[in-house]
Amino acid sequence: MTSLSRRIGGVELEVIVADITTLGVDAVVNAANSSLLGGGGVDGAIHRAAGPDLVAECRMLHGCKTGDAKITKGYRLKAAHVIHTVGPVWNGGTIGEDDLLASCYRRSIELCGKHKLTSVAFPAISTGIFRFPADRAAKIAIHTTIDALPAAPSVDHVIFCCFSEASAALHTDVLARYGGPCA
Repeated sequence: MTSLSRRIGGVELEVIVADITTLGVDAVVNAANSSLLGGGGVDGAIHRAAGPDLVAECRMLHGCKTGDAKITKGYRLKAAHVIHTVGPVWNGGTIGEDDLLASCYRRSIELCGKHKLTSVAFPAISTGIFRFPADRAAKIAIHTTIDALPAAPSVDHVIFCCFSEASAALHTDVLARYGGPCA
């Protein structure tokens, strides 16, 4: 099984293959659609596991723009909170998809800091039905998250929770090679 744990500064960064809905962290990040009312993939799994109260709270948020993030309670999840972020649909990389994906990770870390959360688990945002190239997404995920951590000093554990061994291998490679700010 592909996995890696690495400490950078005071933060443990970990890559695992698991069901994100089973993790006991302060927040799981939901790769949501703009309505925030549930969908397929990770979004549907999180909504099913959290139960109907999550949908009720999400209705009150009136959606979310691509690249932004909003926070709710976790309800029936082991995680206390869900951070909903809307990743970009891949359209060839010419309409700002990289920046929008980076914003998802940055805004999620900002919410962790604002709410004084210590642990967060990210899925591989936009790499499913939104078709973002998985290797490119892994680099953006790792670099942006690490670069954003100074804005959230409460965070001491970040998990990149991958849905497959292939995704975990990509994240593990980027994390193992991380040497500084994203170029």
